[in-house]
Amino acid sequence: MYGFRIVDKLQKINEDISRNQLRYHSKRVLVSKEFTFDAAHHLHCYEGKCKNLHGHTYKVIFGISGFVDERGLMMDFGDIKEIWKNEIEIYLDHRYLNETLPAMNTTAENMVVWIYEKMAAALMHKERQTKYSGARVEFVRLFETPTSYAEARREWMENE
Repeated sequence: MYGFRIVDKLQKINEDISRNQLRYHSKRVLVSKEFTFDAAHHLHCYEGKCKNLHGHTYKVIFGISGFVDERGLMMDFGDIKEIWKNEIEIYLDHRYLNETLPAMNTTAENMVVWIYEKMAAALMHKERQTKYSGARVEFVRLFETPTSYAEARREWMENE
């Protein structure tokens, strides 16, 4: 059917494709990246198992939109990872969330808004606004378990 094939000739810039062909469109696009972190917390004013200290392996998914540059890239996935590692994850991974997050009940609903705000603020830095055309957070989804998540969306964060 479809067999493995070795490319006959590797495409070369300015020989087989010109630089002005690298950008195929000028539409807004969304890139998404997900991360996991492990943390402990407990809930206040809650009658159930979660009132006791316990932990989760959380999964967070970012949806970031913007416009592609002259190379056809909106935002490098590695740059999203760098923001996550240096500006957000440090407060979450292997932490007691009741201690490291601002004063709040550490529900998924509260945490997802905090994570959204941290990523949105990171994208607003002047150098990032210059580097990433129109970059903005469209959504953040925070899974507390594999089947349960809370979500924050740009339209809710900006209009309410």
